[in-house]
Amino acid sequence: MLIPFHVEITRTALEKTFDPKILEIVILANKKQDWLRGQIGHSEYHFDNNEISESHGYIQKQREAVFLSIDRKELDSSWMAFGRLIHTAQDLYAHSNYITLWLDQFDDLAWPSVDEIDPLDDLILSNPQLRSGKLYYPLELLSFIPFLKKLVIPLLPPDSHAWMNLDSPVSGQKFAYAFSAAVKRTMAELEIIKGNLASEEYDRFING
Repeated sequence: MLIPFHVEITRTALEKTFDPKILEIVILANKKQDWLRGQIGHSEYHFDNNEISESHGYIQKQREAVFLSIDRKELDSSWMAFGRLIHTAQDLYAHSNYITLWLDQFDDLAWPSVDEIDPLDDLILSNPQLRSGKLYYPLELLSFIPFLKKLVIPLLPPDSHAWMNLDSPVSGQKFAYAFSAAVKRTMAELEIIKGNLASEEYDRFING
């Protein structure tokens, strides 16, 4: 996802739950994953380059960081870890063929409402055909330059990030499913955190 959509997804999923000031910390940590430091050599932050298991592992690592930070009463660290966690979780739907595999269950002319997307379909998450776009083709970098994008993409393989990504509405109608799945997954990740905390710990996590 492009940064503005990560922000919109996070606000949509969490603004009714988190204290506004805390939510801004979570959002900033989410956004930082797409800054240069988080882009170079960190495919696992974004479900890129077919690092599916590595990205799932990174999500679990950040979950553990949330719990450890809360236990240590380092709430700022817990909020930042949660922001990093949900960035990666959100990117699953934009950078892989998860949405395509889910929609393949339905007739092309009868896709269900975007609200029906299941972001945690075990059959898809364990499907060996689940893959994500590759970013290491030499021409790939040129696809990020707006006026060159249309010229470069036809020259790239279909498993490239440029072909596969659902980073914005420009990617087509599947973007709406990726957006909806990312919102639901963000809410699901918060429920996992809630389910592993005592009520007073959870209250501190969302309210400070």
